[in-house]
Parts: sequence; C-alpha cells; structure tokens
Amino acid sequence: MINKNKENKENNTQEQKDNIDNIKEIGVSNVPEAKNNIQFISIIGEIEGHSIAPNDKKATKYEHIIPLLIAAQQDPKIEGIFIILNTVGGDVEAGLALSELINSVDKPKVSLVLGGGHSIGVPLATSTDYSFIVPTATMTIHPIRTTGLVIGVPQTFRYFQKMQQRIINFVLRTSNITDEILNELMYSTDEIANDVGTILVGEEAVKYNLIDEVGGFSQALKKLEELIEGKNK
Repeated sequence: MINKNKENKENNTQEQKDNIDNIKEIGVSNVPEAKNNIQFISIIGEIEGHSIAPNDKKATKYEHIIPLLIAAQQDPKIEGIFIILNTVGGDVEAGLALSELINSVDKPKVSLVLGGGHSIGVPLATSTDYSFIVPTATMTIHPIRTTGLVIGVPQTFRYFQKMQQRIINFVLRTSNITDEILNELMYSTDEIANDVGTILVGEEAVKYNLIDEVGGFSQALKKLEELIEGKNK
C-alpha cells in the first residue's frame, strides 16, 4: 500500500510538472476542460516565426499552433475552435500562414480580441467565422515595415507592396470592411506619432466592419456553440 501511494504521488508530481512545462511552451494546459468538444487556442505576445524572439519577450511560436489546428481538424470529437488573441503582432509571414490555416479549417471558429490584436494580429482576428472584441481592446492597422539595411531598394519596395497586398486581400476576404476604408485607416498620418496607421478601440473596430461584435468570453463562447449547433442540424 505504501509503495502504491508513493507511485501515485510520483505520477501526480510528474503530471503537474508536464502540465507546467506545457503551459510555458504553448500556453495550453493538459487539464481536462468542462466541454472538450471545443479547442481553445491562445495567441499572445509576439508571433514568433522564422526568427527567434528575444528572451525578454513573451512570444507564441507558430510551429506550436499549427499542430493544434491540424489536430482540431482531424479529431472528430472537436466540433469548434475558439481563438483568444492578445498580440502585438510579429512575423508577418508566420502570422499570415496561421491566419490562412485557421480560415481553412472547416469547423466553426470564433475569435476574441483581448487587450490587443495589433498589426498581423488583425488578419488573425478576422480569420474565423465570427469575431469579437472586448470594449477596452485595441487593434493597430498599419503598413508592414522593416528595420535595418535594405539592399536593392526598388526590388525590396515591390516585395513589400506584394506582401502588403496579400494581407489586405486576406482581411477583405475575411471581414466586411471595404478596401477604401481599410487603406484609409492603414495610411492615416494623424493617429500615430512618428508613424502611419490607425488604432481602433473596441467599438471602433466593429464600426468599421473589421470585427463582427463587441463582447466578452461568454458571448463569444455562446456564439461558437450556436455555430456548432447550426452545423450539426
């Protein structure tokens, strides 16, 4: 009996350690959820892509999110996906890749912007079937930018133009904002000091038809459950 209790204690300790390690790595715990038919995925901090983010920055590695999305698509028990966003942006190609992957999953999907959905976080927010933003959350819309030495200026400029258009096309395809308004917000010069772009707060994102609705976790979860129910009919 003593050996069995010791073995159970060691197993519980190891399970707790694995759970903590998992949270540190991808922000998702192994604790069973109340309703396991929904896959919750959080994308927080900086989106880390082809380059490793500095150690002092909180980052979400896109190669950790991809397997979660693939598993959710393949698992018949998963009926919906809930994306929680609080990101400052990050790697453009990685963020756009995740946005396309989320959008291509054929199960009901809802996103919720908490805190911020900035830069490449914008297409991530619009990539789902329905999007929410809390009243105090902000979203920054601006052209893509780079830092450091740029070699072959005309060629690089054309490359960034194409990259920018890819992002614009995706947001137009996955939200109800118009091309004219999106470009106007993106290239505004009177909103951000020493930069171009626009910061939208809560209701403003809905006003411009970028996000579908202002609401919190319970509203977003209820909407996802409605979408799931509608698909199952």
